[in-house]
Amino acid sequence: MKEYTSCKEAIEACIHQKYFAVAHLYQEEKPMNMHIHDCYEVYYSISGGRQFLIDNRFYNIQPGDVFLINNYESHYLSQIDSIVHERIVLSIHPDFVKSLSTPSTDLNHCFSYREANFSHRLSLDKEQQQKFLYYIYKITSPTGFGTDILERSAFTELLLFLNKAFYAHCRIDTAEENFEYSRQVDQILEYINQNISDPITIDHLSKQFFLSESYICRIFKAATGTTINKYITARRITIAKALLAEGKTVNEVCEGSGFHDYSNFLKSFTKAVGISPKKYSQYSTK
Repeated sequence: MKEYTSCKEAIEACIHQKYFAVAHLYQEEKPMNMHIHDCYEVYYSISGGRQFLIDNRFYNIQPGDVFLINNYESHYLSQIDSIVHERIVLSIHPDFVKSLSTPSTDLNHCFSYREANFSHRLSLDKEQQQKFLYYIYKITSPTGFGTDILERSAFTELLLFLNKAFYAHCRIDTAEENFEYSRQVDQILEYINQNISDPITIDHLSKQFFLSESYICRIFKAATGTTINKYITARRITIAKALLAEGKTVNEVCEGSGFHDYSNFLKSFTKAVGISPKKYSQYSTK
């Protein structure tokens, strides 16, 4: 399998082929704003040294960390230092994972289980890191006759490995989880997510938490790497995608996701997802 050197190219290939793609990144790409895309993402950090905001959860990235992100979760990678961040990113089409699953083995589990005791992050030990890289090697190295079968087999093994690790990790008491962001920002994120369908402005948040607008903007950006307005928009688009996939009308989704203003909803959704809400609804409900 071709190993991409650009996340964007890998995502495009994954969606176009309804398969999966691997990107091994050494050089820095221009960081994306808070974003979502129509494929799962497995993000494996080799060098660490960055931070992830996934929905309302904030993580420091250490070497050997794997992040499992589904197609409805908004996420943002912030640059907190100047070192080159080496990582491997798999873009995976949900329909392909479904085709590999069986009634007894749901390989979507690590992307779909989102109860209170889960974490997007798996911190792999040395043995698990070696196993992960071994599967990547098996996926990307075969050539000649049977290449497609070999890479598909190795990928299936990798998904089994990740789901087993995820299942074991979810049994750990969440009190041990440490998402490393301030108490104030934690409360702001919680409030936004609980009231995402209502009008939320910086002025409103400022009054809610008895903080000045400049201060609340500064601590939010410092902790998450993105602005309050960008975060709110990305979360609403995530909700809109889920509602469209359920068969709701575009107008219902506009209201239900908290946009309320149709023109703003249309512009924001199309910019983030790449197609209009109406087209997305047609594709996702087929």
